[in-house]
Amino acid sequence: MSLFEFNGIRPRVDATAYVHPSAVVIGDVTIGPRCYIGPHASLRGDFGAIVVGEGSNVQDGCVLHVGIRETCRLGTNSHVGHGAIVHGATLEPDTMIGMNAVVMDGATIGATTIVAACAFVKAGLDVPPGVLLAGVPGRVVRRLSDAEIDAKAAGTRIYQRLAEDCLRTMKRLDG
Repeated sequence: MSLFEFNGIRPRVDATAYVHPSAVVIGDVTIGPRCYIGPHASLRGDFGAIVVGEGSNVQDGCVLHVGIRETCRLGTNSHVGHGAIVHGATLEPDTMIGMNAVVMDGATIGATTIVAACAFVKAGLDVPPGVLLAGVPGRVVRRLSDAEIDAKAAGTRIYQRLAEDCLRTMKRLDG
């Protein structure tokens, strides 16, 4: 993993978290227990803080950043899909951000909510819990079923196991 101190602040990564060697983690970033940070993810805590809660995953090519003296916060068991951007937002526990979605500064994504792939969540939007948000700009489409919420939780558990497996078995082969 590529960890960088910035302005005297070092990233803090729990020993049970897996951060891929190609991921870049800069400055005021805290990665909690059982997290998975995928290849080419960028977590830049240079202007403010980034907190990745326990059991969360930030998949391949994601960007987490924040405005000056702000905090980007991923609640417990957050799930950030491939290529998504979370900029200065708050994800409450058990949320999912779909692939290539963008969540802007000051937005709050309610617990167990799913943001659809390619959706755009405008700055400051307060999204209620347990809904599907989709579109550009994003809007609440409907309530999620218990089965959909359970399926998201199962997907997050798969990434938690992946973090364990990567810590135990991942080996670089090209030098």
